[in-house]
Amino acid sequence: MWPRSAGDSWNAGRRARCSRPRGACGRSRAPLPVLHPGQEGIQPKTLSKELGPQGVRVTAVAPGWIYTQASEHLVARLAASGGTDEATARQGIVEALGGIPIGRPSWPEEVAELVAFLASDRAASIHGAEYTIDGGTVPVV
Repeated sequence: MWPRSAGDSWNAGRRARCSRPRGACGRSRAPLPVLHPGQEGIQPKTLSKELGPQGVRVTAVAPGWIYTQASEHLVARLAASGGTDEATARQGIVEALGGIPIGRPSWPEEVAELVAFLASDRAASIHGAEYTIDGGTVPVV
């Protein structure tokens, strides 16, 4: 095992916050709630090369449909407006997305576990990578 020093990225305790460019959306450097691949022209590999030497690890998580409370409300609204049950409304969303091979949306806990792992010391050498967590909806090569 390599010896760890105070300057190593897994001990640095540094954090990076991605922001909108100054003036975007009428705000000055407001934090992005989620950084999607390609958003604002920022890619994980590009950021990793810039921030890695400063001890900052960069990874991106690209979630698909996550079954949150907002998703539950959407399903209920679609069922009510379509005069159908919630299972049919959920299936309609799955079909609108082009299908989800695992047959369901992801759960928030599944995304949280991935993010927790990526933020942990166990992922110290994972840098510049992007993880799609969408049940197989988007074909990734």
